[in-house]
Order: sequence, then C-alpha cells, then structure tokens
Amino acid sequence: MTFYKLWLFTISIGAAILSIPRGRNVDNMMFLRTLTMPLKYIFGIQIVVKGKENLRTKKPFVLVLNHQTSLDILVMMEILPRRCVPIAKKEILYMGTFGLACWLAGVIFIDRKRREESISTLTEVAHSLYKDNVSGEESNEELLENRNVNQNNCTWRSSRPNVFSLLQLRVLIFPEGTRNHGGSMLPFKRGAFQLAVKAQVPIIPVVFSSYNNFYNQKEKKFTPGKMIIQILPEVETLGLGPDDVPKLTEQVRDSMLSAYQGISGMTNGASH
Repeated sequence: MTFYKLWLFTISIGAAILSIPRGRNVDNMMFLRTLTMPLKYIFGIQIVVKGKENLRTKKPFVLVLNHQTSLDILVMMEILPRRCVPIAKKEILYMGTFGLACWLAGVIFIDRKRREESISTLTEVAHSLYKDNVSGEESNEELLENRNVNQNNCTWRSSRPNVFSLLQLRVLIFPEGTRNHGGSMLPFKRGAFQLAVKAQVPIIPVVFSSYNNFYNQKEKKFTPGKMIIQILPEVETLGLGPDDVPKLTEQVRDSMLSAYQGISGMTNGASH
C-alpha cells in the first residue's frame, strides 16, 4: 500500500504539470487516468468489466459507486467516462500534489462539516447537469412543462462563477460517504440521489467486487488476482421529486448490494 500511495503522489506531479496550461478543466482527468493505470499491471490485478454498454450514452448522468479503500481510485479509472467529475471530501484537496492534480482535473470538493455550503455546491452541479440535459433534448420551456421540474423546489444559485458549467458533464459519487471494509455496504447518504432528482438525470450504479482476491487489508499487501466491475442499467429519475428520494436511494442500494454479493462470490472463489 505504501508503494501505491507513493505512486499516486509521484504521478500527480506529472499530471499537475501537464494540466497547468489548460487550467482547471475536467478534461485534465485523462492525465491522472493514463498515469494511474499502469499500477494494475505492476500489482498483477486483472480487472473484468461487465455491463459496458450501460455507459455508452452521451447524456449527463450521476454515477454512484461502492467505496472500499483508497484502491477505489485505481479501479474507478478503469471505467471513468469522459467529462466525468468525481465529488470528493475536501480533505483530499490538501493532500499535496495529489490534491492539486485533482483540483486541476475539476474534482468537486465538499466540506462535510458545512452542510449548507455542501448543499449549495451540489445545487450548482445539479443546475449544470440539468442545463446539459436540456441542451441535449428539448428547449427549456418544453422541458419545464413536460417534467414539471418546479415540483422539486429547485432554486439555482448563481452568486459565484459556475465552474461546473461544462458540456456533457457527468458526476461520480460514492454514496456511502466513507470507506467500508466490512464486506458489505454502508447505508447510502441521499446527496447523490437528491442531485440526480433535481437535475432530472439518470443514475448509473457501478459495483466493485471485494478486493480480497488480490489485497490483504490486514497486512496491507498485494498478490496477483482478479476483480469484477459490474455496471448496472441506468435508473431513470424523470418526473421524480424530493419525496421519492428515500425510496430511490434504497432501491439503488439494494440492487448494488445484490450485485456486490454476486460478483464478490465469483472472484473470491477464483484461484490466485
């Protein structure tokens, strides 16, 4: 694990240098992705991706993933779509070169201790997703009429420059909110689902199988092994409002937990 973290901080220097000419831009994520990917070959990790067709869409969406360890950074790079912005805790911003590279790549940082500020940030993101959805489908007037977006009581704030107003923006969130080493899934926080409902964009659940096949959490050691990424079909939020968020959250969690148990059983049963 020490080598893994050292690699991330080292490649972040290169990613930051390559990103600086462009400034803060979601397209800079490709530098982090390209420089991170060799790690799977160094550690001998075979990553099998199932359901790739579920990510073949040009429209905006909210990607939700289960959260296990810092290894999620490596694994998510395997399927990270173009122009997809992760939402992360603000503490990462202060993690030296890695934090700088993430900021330059457009990562959205949330201060979990400042609830109102976090809500304001997510509202801006929802606004950007909504506008992208409008531009890709209908005029503002038609969409407002057809989707009755006003029922969501959304108030778009524009008190500061909206750095998230990017064409075909997608957002990636870990709804558990913190790492989970327990071999299951923690309860999901509702922020990702409130965001998707406000923006009226679909949710695409992505499930990482257990890392036990190649990583010993107790000893912090790697061995060659296999893992599976299962991309589930999108969950539509069209016409849903705030009252639907709790049920939507549980629905998505249930489907992800079922998939996690299934694919983890497949990898844990495989030989190294």
